[in-house]
Amino acid sequence: MKDFKLWIITLTTFLIITKMVVTESQIPTTLDGPFKPVTHRLDPSLRKGSSDLPMDDPRIKRNVTSNFPEQIALAISSPTSVWVSWVTGDAQVGSNLTELDPSLVLSDVWYGKESGKYTNVAKGVSTVYSQLYPFKGLLNYTSGIIHHVRLEGLQPKTKYYYKCGDSSIPAMSGENVFETFPTPSPNSYPHRIAVIGDLGLTSNTTTTIDHLIQNDPSMILMVGDLSYANQYQTTGGKGVPCFSCAFPDAPIRETYQPRWDAWGRFMEPLTSRVPMMVIEGNHEIEPQVSGITFKSYLTRFAVPSAESGSKSNLYYSFNAGGVHFIMLGAYVDYNSTGAQYAWLKKDLDLVDRTVTPWLVAAWHPPWYNSYSSHYQEFECMRQEMEAILYQYGVDIIFSGHVHAYERMNRVYNYTLDPCGPVYIIVGDGGNIEQVDVDFADDPGKCPSAGDNTPEFGGVCHLNFSSGPAKGQFCWNRQPDWSAYRESSFGHGILEVVNSTYALWTWHRNQDVYNEDSHSDQIYIVRQPELCSKTLKPSTLHLERDTSTMNLSATSKKCH
Repeated sequence: MKDFKLWIITLTTFLIITKMVVTESQIPTTLDGPFKPVTHRLDPSLRKGSSDLPMDDPRIKRNVTSNFPEQIALAISSPTSVWVSWVTGDAQVGSNLTELDPSLVLSDVWYGKESGKYTNVAKGVSTVYSQLYPFKGLLNYTSGIIHHVRLEGLQPKTKYYYKCGDSSIPAMSGENVFETFPTPSPNSYPHRIAVIGDLGLTSNTTTTIDHLIQNDPSMILMVGDLSYANQYQTTGGKGVPCFSCAFPDAPIRETYQPRWDAWGRFMEPLTSRVPMMVIEGNHEIEPQVSGITFKSYLTRFAVPSAESGSKSNLYYSFNAGGVHFIMLGAYVDYNSTGAQYAWLKKDLDLVDRTVTPWLVAAWHPPWYNSYSSHYQEFECMRQEMEAILYQYGVDIIFSGHVHAYERMNRVYNYTLDPCGPVYIIVGDGGNIEQVDVDFADDPGKCPSAGDNTPEFGGVCHLNFSSGPAKGQFCWNRQPDWSAYRESSFGHGILEVVNSTYALWTWHRNQDVYNEDSHSDQIYIVRQPELCSKTLKPSTLHLERDTSTMNLSATSKKCH
């Protein structure tokens, strides 16, 4: 009997090792890197972009009446709590508008562990907002009533069935269901994390979301530029790069706020059952009179800012199983003397890597990017914040903004570094502005130092002071820190396997109908024994001159 048990144990061990070897032989790991840079240019048979969906498209038309909920969305609040958000009532567009009264409609969520049996009731808050343009020819907007309710005391890895709305009218939604995440620990992780950026509401958008739904995510990380409401109607639904050129008499750039409602309806089949964690992009700034910005974004989305000690909804953090996510704001003060930096330092100090081994950060504009578009645009933010993220051992950083895909080799301070984060750009969810196809290292495509001025913050463009690009603003070939880049629309899936291995897969829209379709795939491997919190940012040396800043560098199948 003992021999039989020993044989079973030996066989099982052999099969596990064999599976690992086969898997690792098929999919590279970051331990195999740094990799020789690879470029896949746009397939000329594919579209570079597509037009916005019209407002009468069936997927974005309003299909509820009066005070019944629509645009239902979930967000993580804490390991034991979830935000439920929705909209009721009629939004208004025009002039001389009267805001709805939020106190006239209740914010209730009925929920329980069995379908049709709601043993708990939670109540929340509601509000409205207005986007005002007191100028001739521009349209004002006032929203429907936006509701946010926090469900507390939830059990981990448990399905909950819920309805939301006003139970006194009654005007309740149909039943929806979601599943909570496992308790934060080094052995428990979300099933599958979808990562999208610069989504918009075009035909490409619909392909991206259909493709993503096939991949059955348990969470969505949305890295900015959500609805592109500021690119609709005033740009004819086609996208105009120069607003002031197309509309020279407009004193302020108008955004078409009903596009937000359309986007919420389009996303509801997904967001009503899968939590979506958002961070703002430049298309969420939406300036209006009196210097007001981000009004729609801040009102529509519930995020765990207070839960994570942040005093702003423009940056926050949260846990999802054994992953700690940090969502940073690039369009709010990021300087090392500011409130966001102080909060970031405190948040990083509180992270317990024995509980949440993985540390993932996200913000909208990338620091490392070899495309001509937005090249070195947020170099000032990198110089302020890169050192602290490196010091605390951030594993992966996601960004959007550039409308293409790019994955970097592990890098710090523009130098290949086995302890640097893996930076990934996913700014090609389907936006109206088309996919980016030009690289900064292509002949004649290097931007000038006066290009790519950020919409927030200063300009800190630099020439490289060492290495193959010494003395140059751009490389003359794909940079060594750029491992893989591709001009395509799509989304990414992150599957954390254990405390050291996570599988990252880039899913291109053109492969939506293929089995196991993907272009770039890699196991991202943590090395805590090599890269600990004791790392110091001592390798960063900056030299300034009068013109530039110089750098001295020392499961279920996915479709």
